Amino acid sequence: MSHFLTFVWDPSTGINLGPVTLHYYSLMFMLAFGLGYYLMTVIYRKDGVDEKLVEPLFIWTLVGTILGARLGHVIFYQPELFREDFWSVFLPIRTKPELEFTGFAGLASHGATIALIFTTLYYSLKIIKKNPFWVYDRIGIVVSLGGAFVRIGNFFNSEIVGKPTPEGSPFAVLFPQQSLEYGPIVPRYPTQLFEAFGYVCLFILLWILYNKTDKKYQQGWLFGLFFLILWLIRFVVEFFKEPQGNEFITFAGLNTGQILSIPFMVAGAVIMLYSTKNRVKA
Repeated sequence: MSHFLTFVWDPSTGINLGPVTLHYYSLMFMLAFGLGYYLMTVIYRKDGVDEKLVEPLFIWTLVGTILGARLGHVIFYQPELFREDFWSVFLPIRTKPELEFTGFAGLASHGATIALIFTTLYYSLKIIKKNPFWVYDRIGIVVSLGGAFVRIGNFFNSEIVGKPTPEGSPFAVLFPQQSLEYGPIVPRYPTQLFEAFGYVCLFILLWILYNKTDKKYQQGWLFGLFFLILWLIRFVVEFFKEPQGNEFITFAGLNTGQILSIPFMVAGAVIMLYSTKNRVKA
């Protein structure tokens, strides 16, 4: 006999502001970037860098995140969209079966990460004119917290749900609003919250290391640690998630998200090893 009650998650879609509704996912996205902007301003102030240089970083990060995440989702999970509804890949619309505004639905963190690496590289070399790892070390702190807000937004949308839970599980959540692509509406793991919790813990760890140790002078070390732990969290949580989209990459029981996470984890470990030879004076 089960000793736990299933939690039913059936929230409103957003905050009604009269003629428009502010959707919770959009609100979480705005909070992620707003708080990220504030934290980067604090970091730049601590490091004696002109705070005006945060604004172009914010712009490049925003563009890179949205475009990279959207392209990443389509390439890794829904490549048929290039053929079936090309304009929906790049615009917040659906043209088939009829024209409809959808917002940027379908975003992949792997794609966002790849795009951010390149936009931040450009920002580092052309705008702030610092070693790219100096920027990567600091932006990793902010991104870890931003990722938590995005996953909370997924929870509000009842998307990226977990697999069905065994009877009596204390983590059982019922998502009445879940997409039909996930199958029957049964108690499932709240994998969005598992991931969000992991990212918050990562943020706290990086923030402490940045403020209380000299690791920020070992250029690349914080970024390598961020990469290693972030994608390890993603790798582990994927065991509890339902497959996303039309996953076409699987190997040895691992899904697309896990396979794509492995190179990032390896890269993080390599960067940490490299950083031992890349120390600068305080």
